[in-house]
Amino acid sequence: MLRVHFSELDLARLRMAVRPDALWETVLSFHRLRENRAESVYGKWRSEARNRLNGEARLLAPLIPSRGYFPDFLTPAEGVIGCDAAMSALRATPGERLNAELAGLPAARALPGWIRDLGEGGRKSLDRLIGTLRAYHQAAVAPYWPHIQARIEADRVARGRALLDGGADGLLASLPATMRWRAPVLEVDYPVDRDLRLRGRGLLLLPSFFCRGTPVTFRNPDLTPVLVYPVEHAPCGLPLRPGQRPALASGVGPRPGAGAASASASGAGSGSGSARTLGKLVGQTRSAVLLEVSGGCTTSELARRVGVSLASASQHASVLREAGLVHTLRQGSAVLHTLTPLGAALLRGGAPGERVFGSPAQLPPVTAGGRWPSGRG
Repeated sequence: MLRVHFSELDLARLRMAVRPDALWETVLSFHRLRENRAESVYGKWRSEARNRLNGEARLLAPLIPSRGYFPDFLTPAEGVIGCDAAMSALRATPGERLNAELAGLPAARALPGWIRDLGEGGRKSLDRLIGTLRAYHQAAVAPYWPHIQARIEADRVARGRALLDGGADGLLASLPATMRWRAPVLEVDYPVDRDLRLRGRGLLLLPSFFCRGTPVTFRNPDLTPVLVYPVEHAPCGLPLRPGQRPALASGVGPRPGAGAASASASGAGSGSGSARTLGKLVGQTRSAVLLEVSGGCTTSELARRVGVSLASASQHASVLREAGLVHTLRQGSAVLHTLTPLGAALLRGGAPGERVFGSPAQLPPVTAGGRWPSGRG
């Protein structure tokens, strides 16, 4: 078990990552790539990714073992900005740190020559590592980024609601069942027994699509504390191959008395033209549903805001989810609906791929109130 010790200052400095981290997702996806289990979440992705790779897995395998420790320098903090920023930070890693962290690998003495050269400060080897990571990311992660981003954003919305309802205590108590908040300690299912004392530095919570089972953190306790944890997955996993777009289900007209829906979908002021066009495309009620889901809402909230029955709201959300426009996350006995990147693009009248890192929903500030991935021993 991992025990994360909070002070009042740490609670005040608790925060959520604003978007997926490019290198955390890249490294953790490499663990999923080498699994051989038949499953609905990663199975289709694994098959497609393996077909697009061209030797990158063989080069990365010694650095990222199937289980256990992998070097902390592989996931710099800049990964949340994007792949380019993360690669620049990796390139700037001091040679002493590279050497020290590579020495922690279980098969350090049997590492390939180019990795041993990396630990000795060889810049060509560092360039080779960066090129390999980038090629792997482009083949296995980048094509699915909008879907990954949708899952992370849905989790952020759920944590934001927990924060608004219960402060920092509510946020920590809302985390997946592998983590249990017993103030002032967060208990985390973990392969080894360990204590992480935050010492006023706070904690960055980082939801991850490719994290499976138990959360992950840095092995080096002196690095900025981060806790990577798995998001909830839809049974179908990654539903789209790169370049595919789901068919848009046609809308139905508003039910009698749903005047609020029509008014909301028609839109007043900025963006009203796009809203009216969207209403013609999918129907006024379903257009209103998309507008309301954009901020995140439960089915009962959706029904009340749009002016339809609970059953009708659930049906509209289901159709939009099947069309790839809405993501649904279960929270206890309720479900929380949020927009996917495709849904957000449709709502604003833009292309779904125009911004890989779109502006995430903002969470309110929290006020006081070496990594060990899943299976790491």
